[in-house]
Amino acid sequence: MDIILFGPPGAGKGTQATAASEAAGIVHVSTGDIFRHHLKNGTALGQKVRGFISEGQLVPDEVVMEVVASRLEEADAQDGVLFDGFPRTVNQADLLRSWLRERGRDVDVVVNLVVPDEVVEARLSGRRSCLSCGATFHVVQSPPGPDDTCTKCEDKVVQRKDDKAETVRKRIATYHGETAPVLAWARGSVKVVDVDANQAISTVRTEVLTALG
Repeated sequence: MDIILFGPPGAGKGTQATAASEAAGIVHVSTGDIFRHHLKNGTALGQKVRGFISEGQLVPDEVVMEVVASRLEEADAQDGVLFDGFPRTVNQADLLRSWLRERGRDVDVVVNLVVPDEVVEARLSGRRSCLSCGATFHVVQSPPGPDDTCTKCEDKVVQRKDDKAETVRKRIATYHGETAPVLAWARGSVKVVDVDANQAISTVRTEVLTALG
């Protein structure tokens, strides 16, 4: 079973991915993790990606698909995967589907986490991250310790550049302009289940698992 977990930044894809992949008996494939692996280990693909990044260019969709395919070719991904953060463009979606169909597979379902833009902005702009252990907090929902200290390792907690309000608004605009069209692509030929992700995490998890059948 091949599943796409879809939604804007801050929708909670990472939060829901583990339970969803375990329930479906498939591996969780995060494009961010795959890219970091290749870049950190200096693989041939990592060097190719770094070449585009160092030139200030976007990594072409075809190269992104190469990176994702390198993970899909591993033994534990042969029976299906849950995609988190991919595809991000219609072209990537077409490339993915072609790759899967050549191997007798296809996208079985797209689970779309629906969150209003203003909620996404509040979630991300309120997020704080520990510089040392990577723990995350939220100024309202789960605040850090006194003087912005991490409650796990007591190091400094900061707001990442990506989480500043102006940057968040740009990320939301990019999502609507480049990534949201993937959803229209999917609705034309794939089962799409919309899940209201502006609910308690446990409620969203239940609805996601229901969507997977």
